[in-house]
Amino acid sequence: MNSIDMHCDVLYKMQKSQEPLNFKDSNQLDVNLERLKEGQVKVQAFAIFIEPDLPSDKQFAAVLEQINYYQQEVLGKNLEMKQIKKWPEIQELKEGEIGSFLTLEGVSSIGNDLSKLEHLLDAGVLSVGLTWNPANLAADGVGEPRGGGLTTFGFEIVKRLNERKVFTDVSHLSVKGFWDVMKCASYPIATHSNVLSLCSHMRNLNDEQIKAMIERDAMIHVIFNPTFTVEDGKDKKVTINDLVPHIERLVKLNAVRTIGFGSDFDGISTHIEGLSHTGETQNLIQALLEKFTIEEVEGFAFQNFMDHLPQ
Repeated sequence: MNSIDMHCDVLYKMQKSQEPLNFKDSNQLDVNLERLKEGQVKVQAFAIFIEPDLPSDKQFAAVLEQINYYQQEVLGKNLEMKQIKKWPEIQELKEGEIGSFLTLEGVSSIGNDLSKLEHLLDAGVLSVGLTWNPANLAADGVGEPRGGGLTTFGFEIVKRLNERKVFTDVSHLSVKGFWDVMKCASYPIATHSNVLSLCSHMRNLNDEQIKAMIERDAMIHVIFNPTFTVEDGKDKKVTINDLVPHIERLVKLNAVRTIGFGSDFDGISTHIEGLSHTGETQNLIQALLEKFTIEEVEGFAFQNFMDHLPQ
């Protein structure tokens, strides 16, 4: 069964590695070409993530370097990989081709310069999270004790994303920032978050947030990170059977048509047993088929996202 994964950190891992990593088959990459094929992942999103403690005057150059890794190492050496720059192009993928697109995890790298945002959108970024966990000039992240919402600049960014038919990602925002986005974003999405009532990680969504996303017909992509799945997940064995209840809870809240996958592969230090890399994606799908109809699981894996592409 084909699937779509809305979040991985391959580009960041490539950038930080002390040795070149071959995207085709490096075992150091949770997501590589061979594993995408094995897991039947038809479309993979590649996040651009910059460490928040990197000096601000070096951040945009680091973003451009990650885009270069994407163009040269992911696309340039692997003919099966195709960049999606406009949403209809997903429908044009041929048998054997794997679609991919860029996302931006936090806008700290653009400072207060919207022209830099435009450059990244022109390069093919199709989903933008305003923050990582700390605050920046656009908004407070979920890790900022102040807990503020969007700034005037943040609202300007969302307006531009709306005009460009680009998703606004709520996964790292403060709670107040989340509600601000709900008011102004035409295309809200959670690219990698789980359910707070099942695991109290600060990055998970509470039931009111989930209900708001459902009311907006906005996608929620579950994350394959043990620490987002069970309490103290980093220090214990976590299985696919621990992740499935998050999907069951979302379905109970009426999100059956707005659930997707956002693995966070290559951005996580521990793994769910049976989901240690993208080649094992079918293990999750098989577990879901024991709980849901094939039509529902096809939705979680692929079709829900296709049904919610910006028009």
